[in-house]
Amino acid sequence: MSQDRDKRRAGRKDLQGIIELCRSVQTRSLNPFLVNVDDLLEVLRRYFPEWEGPEDLCLDAEALNEIASVIKLQSEWVKRRSSSLYTDPFILEEKIRRLNADKLTEIFLLSWHPIAEIEQLSPKCLEEALAYWESLLPINERLRREVSQELKPRRISREELVKLGLLAEEAFQEELTTLWNELKEKVGVNGKINYWDFITANSYKETIKRAYIMSFLVTYGYVAMEVHPLKEEILLTPLRQPRFSEERAGGKSGGVKKPASLPIPIGYEEWLNWRRKKFLEGRGEGGEPTTQG
Repeated sequence: MSQDRDKRRAGRKDLQGIIELCRSVQTRSLNPFLVNVDDLLEVLRRYFPEWEGPEDLCLDAEALNEIASVIKLQSEWVKRRSSSLYTDPFILEEKIRRLNADKLTEIFLLSWHPIAEIEQLSPKCLEEALAYWESLLPINERLRREVSQELKPRRISREELVKLGLLAEEAFQEELTTLWNELKEKVGVNGKINYWDFITANSYKETIKRAYIMSFLVTYGYVAMEVHPLKEEILLTPLRQPRFSEERAGGKSGGVKKPASLPIPIGYEEWLNWRRKKFLEGRGEGGEPTTQG
């Protein structure tokens, strides 16, 4: 008798589990095929002869009703997927597994569209490529044209500047005097001014001209130049009277030594940087830098 009671107790517990499983599938909208209906019916079939009381029979009927609800969900799920042309991944996997290698290869070739096939070379493209290579100069000739010769600094004479239109020969002395007077007006309290601040003009051409005239003012002794290498600074100081005459500046005369030469490169990028600096400081003349000349 005790064994029968234990068996009925275990049966009631299994039926409760079946009911909860079926309800969870319905309430959570899970895949109804996750439930193995045959296994659940086998459980009901095994315990049905043990039921004697109405409570056990009602529990068995409730479990059977829940299983029927799951079967209904499975039927609806199949209809919905078939109407939407849905392919179940598991079904698709099973179909692929059943195909042989030859059939798989055939399907792959029918669906394969490589880029190389679309962007294939044509006879016309090959003809154009051949014409291009035949028109090219030899590699040595091409390299010779591409490599630019390095320009070395050199002295430029007054005559060359006259030919370039940077300087008028008859007005050279007037240019010296004008720039010297401008320097005397622009020096600060200390009587000095930065070299780049003074010679930088609105155009690169005008800046070169002012630097060239300034070199003569320094050479003739109209202007004293101080160089501070650590600060990367060059200062100009206008003098009241020139230290050298134009003739003495060309060589030794009267015990006066020839002034030392200091080359100052004036690159286009340097000019742009100083011109922007002057403009930002509010000391630019005529607005933003121009690239004319």
